[in-house]
Amino acid sequence: MRVDCHQHFWRLDRGDYTWLTPDFGPIYRDFGPRDMAPFLQRHGIEATVLVQAAATVAETDYMLAIAAQNPIVRGVVGWVDFDAPDVLQDIERLAENSLIKSFRPMIQDIADSNWMLQAHLASGLADLQRRDIAFDALLKPPHLRPFQEFRRRYPNLRIVIDHGAKPNIAGGDFITWATEMRTIARDPAIFCKLSGLATEARPDWTEAQLRPYIDLLLEAFGPKRLMWGSDWPVIDLAGGYDRWHGVVLNAINDLSAAEQGAILGGTATSFYRL
Repeated sequence: MRVDCHQHFWRLDRGDYTWLTPDFGPIYRDFGPRDMAPFLQRHGIEATVLVQAAATVAETDYMLAIAAQNPIVRGVVGWVDFDAPDVLQDIERLAENSLIKSFRPMIQDIADSNWMLQAHLASGLADLQRRDIAFDALLKPPHLRPFQEFRRRYPNLRIVIDHGAKPNIAGGDFITWATEMRTIARDPAIFCKLSGLATEARPDWTEAQLRPYIDLLLEAFGPKRLMWGSDWPVIDLAGGYDRWHGVVLNAINDLSAAEQGAILGGTATSFYRL
């Protein structure tokens, strides 16, 4: 099954996408299933994972309602406030819905790179471990060292790193990011998304500029722990769905059919239990 493991829908009048301003131009509008359908049909994608884009529980309910009406959405990555005293109640309520596959705090937007190590977060994270619900780690390079300690504290938490930890491709930073990612990937239970890289590059990016980062993720995680995602509609800021999909197909062209199938759907199906 072909799977897009990372996509978004949003409706501006909901009012909780605080990051989404008119400065974002082409993506500052509503996006729903009808907008995405042509891409899925064109590339033979049979299922998607719908990922939170707002730091509210209300948006998670909004996504679950969409998923209930659109069978192609096989899973939802939601949001809860891990800092809140009532986080366990929110997790319990949302986890009653079988479409909830993971939760994602917006770590990239939290000023403290050590936020994930705060002691008061332990109850919510331990609850995810107990329920066997996954955790999407929305990291940037400054988070990679704290993340290694985070992993030691929650060894049974099923984790996928979003967007390859968003390396600074535009700035040409590779070596430190690559070293940290290789270290993290030694843990065979950590997965990674092959997504979001184009938006970290310069607007005039070329395929050759992205390939070292894609190749590093392929080397470090391997096809069985790597999953392709579009990050649509954010990818419209950096070349669009079709171009990013084509870049990844070229990058994995020399792999076996089974390995390509894992990256393009099998890994996501297994990890998210779609």
